[in-house]
Amino acid sequence: MEPERVSTNLLNFPSSSRIVREPLGVVFIIGPWNYPFQLVIAPLISAIAAGNCAVVKAGEAAVATDNLLRELITETFADNYIAYAQGEGAEVVPALLKQFQFDHIFFTGGIAAGKAVYQLAAEKLVPVTLELGGKSPAIVEADADIAVAARRIASTKFSNSGQMCVAVDYILVHESRKEELISALKKCIRTFYGENPADSYNYGRMINARQFDRVVSYLTQGTIVAGGGCDRNTLYIEPTILTDVAWDNPVMQEEIFGPLLPIIGFTDEQGWKPLVARNPNPLAAYIFTKSKAKQKQWMEELRFGGGCVNNASWHLTNPELPFGGRGFSGTGRYHGKFGFDTFSHPKSVMKTPTWFDPKIKYPPMKGKLGLFKRFIR
Repeated sequence: MEPERVSTNLLNFPSSSRIVREPLGVVFIIGPWNYPFQLVIAPLISAIAAGNCAVVKAGEAAVATDNLLRELITETFADNYIAYAQGEGAEVVPALLKQFQFDHIFFTGGIAAGKAVYQLAAEKLVPVTLELGGKSPAIVEADADIAVAARRIASTKFSNSGQMCVAVDYILVHESRKEELISALKKCIRTFYGENPADSYNYGRMINARQFDRVVSYLTQGTIVAGGGCDRNTLYIEPTILTDVAWDNPVMQEEIFGPLLPIIGFTDEQGWKPLVARNPNPLAAYIFTKSKAKQKQWMEELRFGGGCVNNASWHLTNPELPFGGRGFSGTGRYHGKFGFDTFSHPKSVMKTPTWFDPKIKYPPMKGKLGLFKRFIR
């Protein structure tokens, strides 16, 4: 938070320069329902650290957590410091944005809602951070360790019933290892959740009937090779693997955000590139390979928010890495110091003494070019 001293160029000698970070002012933090506590508190910590006041709105679909957050925040902070808003987001958020001039909006959620917030913010030229989502691919090359890849993909993909923005949305696997990967994933599901995941303490449920119905509608858009069971009364969808999916079906056009995992094979060295390009700028991307050349190609040629080599989703747990998307997966970043930077303004300040004030800097300028050239050589 201290002013950061930076060098000053010769043109401005003998001035000194600093970057002074100041709070943005009053920020609006809008959280989602899938991790309703963490994804409100994490940006709020950054906003507080940067010296801001804040209005907080959690995802209303997670009713118990919404009520808990309201209780905790209203008991801990004065309303004129951190205020808590409740209600239907589609009603509360536009009303607040129209009534008050915020200094920054931090939104975590889906692309459609993110667009709506962006449009409302643009009317008042309010800067935004949008943490959205997208179709995050995992690429499994022919030289990958299949057993490790299956464990690391399955453990994060089916966590929270797939309701995680950086979960693997679909797998692109070299055709020569496709069946082996499917077999390994089936084994992981049984190991993690037992023969009947519905009875497993470690397996979750969909947030509500609307999300349940949306994800279940994808089950008919491919061949089910594992799972497929569901129960609307308990919002349960079994960990499911799909093959033979068509790119023009909704399951490959929309973020799945549920425990369905499409697997698509590729054959040649460039095979995954045109496939990933169908859903550009994902929030996350992952590659499983032993080849440093393929890792380098993935890193340099694929545009995505963040990702892992021989891992999935865990990059977001390192506060030294900025977390955020690009394009349709979002704009801006946070975590660790990056969150502080998001909620503060770097103000440029140059301080110039009065004891040195050469006339060469002032008009008339005619005849001074030669002196300037000699001075800067």
